[in-house]
Amino acid sequence: MRVLVTVASKHGATAEIASAIADKIRESNIEVDLLAPEAVGDVETYDAVVVGSAVYAGHWLEPVRAFVDHHAAQLAQRPVWLFSSGPIGDPPKPDEELVEIEPMLRRLAARGHRTFTGRLDPDALGFVERALTAALRAPHGDFRDFSDVRSWAAGIAEALRPRVHA
Repeated sequence: MRVLVTVASKHGATAEIASAIADKIRESNIEVDLLAPEAVGDVETYDAVVVGSAVYAGHWLEPVRAFVDHHAAQLAQRPVWLFSSGPIGDPPKPDEELVEIEPMLRRLAARGHRTFTGRLDPDALGFVERALTAALRAPHGDFRDFSDVRSWAAGIAEALRPRVHA
C-alpha cells in the first residue's frame, strides 16, 4: 500500500497538518509520500491519495487546484480524501462553505472532506496580508487541533487496511 499526501500551504501551517496526517498513516505500516502538488509527476503509482490546501477567501490555493484538474481521472480511480485548513479563532471563523469542495468531492468520488482550524502568525504575513487581517480583526494564534488531525488520519489508515475474510 502506497499513499500520496499532497498539500498546498502558503505559510507552512497547512503543511504541518499534512505532515501529521502522513506520520499517522505511516504508523499503520503504510508507505506515504508527502509532496507539494507541483512536485507530483504521476499518481498512478499510488493506491490512495490525501489532498489538502490552505483556504483563502473560500478557495483552495492554485497549485492544488491545478493538481486536481490535471490528475482528476486518475484520482477518481482510487480512494481519495480531501482536507482544508483555514478557519481561526474560538469559535472558528469564517464558517462559510468552501467554493470548490462539493464539486471536487463529486468529480473525484472522494471518500470525504475535513476542515481543520488553522494558524495565524502575523510575523509570517506580508504587508497586504497583515493589513487585511487587521482590518478583519482576525485573531492571531495557533488554533490547530492535532489530536483531531491524527484521529482523522487514523480513520484513513483503517479504511486502507486490508480486510481478512474468514
